[in-house]
Amino acid sequence: MRIALVTSTSLALLCISWAAVEIKTQTGVEPLDKRTNVLFVAIDDLRPELGCYGSPIAHTPNFDAFAESAFVFDRAVCAVPVCGASRASVMTGLRPNVERFRTFSSRADEDAPNVPTMAAWLKSNGYITISNGKILHKNQDSKEAWSEQPWRPQRNFRDYQNPENVAAVNAGGHGPATERGLSSAIYGDDLTLEKSLADLERLSGSDQPFFLGVGFFKPHLPFCAPEEFWNLHDEDSIGLAKNRFAPQHAPEQAMHDYGELRAYEDIPDDTELDVPDSMQLVLRHGYMACVSYVDDLFGQLMKKLVDSGLADNTLVVVWGDHGWQLGEHNLWAKHCNFQTSLKVPLMIRLPNQSQGSHVSSMVELTDLYPTICSVIGLAQPPHVQGTDLKLVTSEFETAHERLTFSKFHGGETLTTKRFSYTEYRHKVSDKFLASMLFDLAVDPNENDNVTDSSTYASIKADLSFQLDSLRILSRK
Repeated sequence: MRIALVTSTSLALLCISWAAVEIKTQTGVEPLDKRTNVLFVAIDDLRPELGCYGSPIAHTPNFDAFAESAFVFDRAVCAVPVCGASRASVMTGLRPNVERFRTFSSRADEDAPNVPTMAAWLKSNGYITISNGKILHKNQDSKEAWSEQPWRPQRNFRDYQNPENVAAVNAGGHGPATERGLSSAIYGDDLTLEKSLADLERLSGSDQPFFLGVGFFKPHLPFCAPEEFWNLHDEDSIGLAKNRFAPQHAPEQAMHDYGELRAYEDIPDDTELDVPDSMQLVLRHGYMACVSYVDDLFGQLMKKLVDSGLADNTLVVVWGDHGWQLGEHNLWAKHCNFQTSLKVPLMIRLPNQSQGSHVSSMVELTDLYPTICSVIGLAQPPHVQGTDLKLVTSEFETAHERLTFSKFHGGETLTTKRFSYTEYRHKVSDKFLASMLFDLAVDPNENDNVTDSSTYASIKADLSFQLDSLRILSRK
């Protein structure tokens, strides 16, 4: 039976519980006790399309309530806009390069076999480490890092629940790209939540600190969510993407045929055909329904954290593994170097934090490993390439003022507060092929590639030099 939606009353009580946790000051507090727990919530394909990130169409009351007492990083980017590589990078604290973290199937234990993952490091320092749902892309990746066998619901990843879709897949079909699920439908993420709630109850009686990874699959394709979450939105208010065209002067390397979406039976598999407008509305509606569905699961998880008495001593981290194209630049899925695929939601709440803060500086997901170590009072291992954000020291305000690096196949992107600069190189010879430069201050949607503009010549030269420095550092 489906776990009940978090009601407005229970949500209000939850906010009161968070607000009741005392905080000395937002900066300048002492490092937290080494016994601090970590609740590590990973969400697949979640772009920063949340109310707390300014989305006018999102219905995300639980993420928004959490943001009121958390650090909300407005300019966080992933290392690689594809699941396996991004997650391996996060869990190792290493940036991608030509030899590691390149594809959706990348594994930490294969690409970086001689370094401890975040979970392994905490386990070696006395933590119970548990993985529920999708933390690393492959469930058996680095399995020795976990105190218990990594757990995942026994479901086909498409996870249809409506009888007609289940029958179609059983008959050898691919199924549709969306599913408006019956209210009685129990999806895999419901089971991940159920397991995680039980683990929180069990761990609340333990003397050992824990690292509990909870990985929700939605809003990954197909966009399957119970009907009540579809009903929170309507297609007319969501509308279509405003820039359904390739950027001016975009190199061919920047674009793709969104093969991940075309695998579904109701999407044209002919790469010469665009997705019809009517289907684009359904897809965007389905994505937002899945985001609201995961928001509800997250709210139940946070309520359990409070009810079990663990909130006062638990660091909570919420992150998406990469962004997602919802028709912007006439692209769907990820697999590209535009900010819509690179930008991610990232929120971190200290166990003694009651006041939220939006952070405008650039950060990478690779920063999670050293930052978590710092907050819980552990030294970080020497291999880590991310930056400690120093959330619990007086250095917080300047600790994360630096450049960020992202890579997808031959495309390498440097993102600053104002600019996004990408160079494309041949994957074998490393020969320069093309570049993109967007001035995000005047062109936040990246519609005009100004890489050949004389106005930006000196800026481009400087960004190219800095990108080359980051490229060299990532190869270590």
